[in-house]
Amino acid sequence: MKKPFLSLVLLTLSVAQAQGSVTTPSTSSPVATPVLSAAQLADQARSLADQARKAYPKNVWSIDWDLWKRSGQAIDQAVSLEPNNPDYLLLQANIYTDVGFWKRAETAWDNYLALKPGDAAARTQAAQVQYNMGYAAYARNDLMSAPQFFAKCSQLQPENVACLSWNARVALESGDYNQASALYAQAAKLAPSDKTVAYFLQLSSNAGKYGPAATAAFSRAYEAIEKGDEARALELYQQATAAAPNFTEAWREQGRLGLKLGHLPAATAAYTALSTLPTVTAADRYNLSIVQEAQQYGLQAVQTFRTAYGKYAAGDKAGAEAGFVAAAQQNPNYAKAWAWLGRSAYERQDYPTAAAAYGKAVELNPTDKTSAYYLKMAQQGK
Repeated sequence: MKKPFLSLVLLTLSVAQAQGSVTTPSTSSPVATPVLSAAQLADQARSLADQARKAYPKNVWSIDWDLWKRSGQAIDQAVSLEPNNPDYLLLQANIYTDVGFWKRAETAWDNYLALKPGDAAARTQAAQVQYNMGYAAYARNDLMSAPQFFAKCSQLQPENVACLSWNARVALESGDYNQASALYAQAAKLAPSDKTVAYFLQLSSNAGKYGPAATAAFSRAYEAIEKGDEARALELYQQATAAAPNFTEAWREQGRLGLKLGHLPAATAAYTALSTLPTVTAADRYNLSIVQEAQQYGLQAVQTFRTAYGKYAAGDKAGAEAGFVAAAQQNPNYAKAWAWLGRSAYERQDYPTAAAAYGKAVELNPTDKTSAYYLKMAQQGK
């Protein structure tokens, strides 16, 4: 009956000894992180930015990369300690400009130029930031914000043609044709040889005839071409012509791209429409003949034949004959291609080839008296 009591006493002693053996935590303070001065932070930011420029390809510079992020953090701390130090503000502006962090760059350039308004190089860089912000707004279809950025760009750098012309482009798409014309006119004075500016200056003067929907589609199509997306441009030109059937330039661009991309229905619609407008040209009628002929023989064969004919007219007889062969192969029922192949062979006195080609031409078109005549001549070897 006493053993349980004894066991309890021994257990209590063991616990007490264990608790007494616990090591008391150290009360020493952790090592404090040294506080850097604004100058030290700026030097650190500059060094990190230099490392980042060497470490990362320029086309992927981003504030999300470690070296750039640390550089930005360091210069932000330096500026917070000395907000009126122009050297630190300039470094901050350059870092955020390099990584394309436009909003931060804008703030930094504003703050720097408030202290150094006469720095022409800085104004140029600040203007470029505004241009990038404006174009980004345009690209996301924010036509309310875009003009503000482009206008600020022009304030910073009045001779910046890109900002003037893009501000005009936004005004054009927004239906403010007078503003668009005025801005394009300013751009044209600065860059009289710029064909794009001249083109859109003319367009803006006529835009009232077409309406904002057609004009905006046309403008976006032009941008798509500049980016190399011709398929998207064709779609937009078709939207423009659907919205404004009297839009000559939109029809012309639709036809041109339709031919280039092999889109026969789009090209046919364009040149057929142009043939009914008072502004139709000889080139429009020529292209209409191409699409009409292509309805029968295919666009590829017709384009190959027309290219070959152009070479023949220019004196490149060998290149022309190769083209006539290709056109006849692309569509063996293309009588005109066979006839001109016969002519090319006959002129270089290859009578067997000429006879074969003329024979095919006459078979396909029995009313072709010229081919029938030269067929006989070729068969006689003269």
